[in-house]
Amino acid sequence: MDIDPLLLARIQFAFTITFHIIFPTFTIGLSAYIATLEVMWLWSGREHYHRLARFWTKIFAVSFAMGVVSGIVLSYQFGTNWSRFSEFAGNIVGPLMGYEVLTAFFLEATFLGIMLFGWDRVPKPLHVFACIAVAAGTLMSAFWILSANSWMHTPQGHAIQNGIAVPVDWLAVIFSPSFPYRFAHMTTAAYLTTSFVVLAVGARYMIAGKFSDEAKTMLRMGIGFAAIVAPLQLLIGDQHGLNTLKHQPIKVAAMEAHWDGDHPAPLILFAWPDEKNEKNLFEISIPKGASLILKHDPNALLQGLKSVPPQDRPPVKNVFFAFRVMVGIGLFMIASAFAGVFLWWRRKLFGTRWYLWPMQHAWSFGFIAVIAGWFVTEQGRQPWIVYGLQRTADAISPIAGGLVLSTLLLYVAVYSIVFSMGIYYINRLIAKGPGASELAPDSGVPNRPLAAGVKQQ
Repeated sequence: MDIDPLLLARIQFAFTITFHIIFPTFTIGLSAYIATLEVMWLWSGREHYHRLARFWTKIFAVSFAMGVVSGIVLSYQFGTNWSRFSEFAGNIVGPLMGYEVLTAFFLEATFLGIMLFGWDRVPKPLHVFACIAVAAGTLMSAFWILSANSWMHTPQGHAIQNGIAVPVDWLAVIFSPSFPYRFAHMTTAAYLTTSFVVLAVGARYMIAGKFSDEAKTMLRMGIGFAAIVAPLQLLIGDQHGLNTLKHQPIKVAAMEAHWDGDHPAPLILFAWPDEKNEKNLFEISIPKGASLILKHDPNALLQGLKSVPPQDRPPVKNVFFAFRVMVGIGLFMIASAFAGVFLWWRRKLFGTRWYLWPMQHAWSFGFIAVIAGWFVTEQGRQPWIVYGLQRTADAISPIAGGLVLSTLLLYVAVYSIVFSMGIYYINRLIAKGPGASELAPDSGVPNRPLAAGVKQQ
């Protein structure tokens, strides 16, 4: 049987990156949340901040470990499945990955032990500093990874010598045109994702009538942060889209399923892109809407998909629908955060079950949006692996399709077992709760379960 190694290698990388991106996204946001709790604990002395920090640190440890394991697999794939890409771009991508190890990993390794095991063993200020250092390390890791990936989308600061990209200006390489927008968009997504996880856990405890002090704090912090960051993410996403339009107009055309560039682009709410016949079926759209959003001019023209040959277009359906999933979840997050702020203001937040019940199940929405956004970014770049310089088809190793298939099946089996156990253990930790003591130090009274339906005092 003739098996296409290119297709299988792409499926394998997509599968592993989909698993991997979940955990760095969560640990970036969660480490910052833990550091915030630690600072609040040090500043106020209120013990329930301490209990929350210890509780979320256990979950952070599991997530961090799974992120490291899945990331190692990705680095091996560059050598096994994508050796020609490594040969072409290794002089640029390799050092950027090395900088991540030298800065982020070393910083995290130095202070992670104190963060995980230093409770009651080191002075409070040192433990708080360790948590801040780990949070800075995760953010630094995102900086270098997104720098390398952004160069692949908007390459600059290099020269081609003997068919190989070599750096000539490292500042231009690191700060490529798309990097500031992608870094801001991704890190904000990580913080927003974590805020909804915290919100969901707080809602879960509130409905169950358990850990009332901790649940109230999680709800307040989750809603308050989301109410600020979710609208900000909308603005950052808009600027990111404008930057993408400038440097990768065909990706934007795929996001909007815009085929003809000879008339203003409508904002398509729903359609079924027919790539064979180069048109949209069942289209529901707002005339001139996309031109207004992207060009701030309803009569502006946008480059259409037909302006390039079919072999130079990304998979339109995938990009089109993934983009709408991401945007739809983002709008849901904004509405949910504002609704929570309104209930908080009316002093009805903690007793409004019609709000708490769906929020306890909304923990996954941020992860889904991140995965959808990553699909838009990476599939929208196709057929290029380094935009305009190297095609994906030219980057694969000279490897048999059967071998790629066997490793793909192995990854699916191992990931299914390992990550199912990890998620199960995290859920067990959440079910166990923050481990509040019999006496709540904040109030001097037992931390009894909150009765169902009790409203905020």
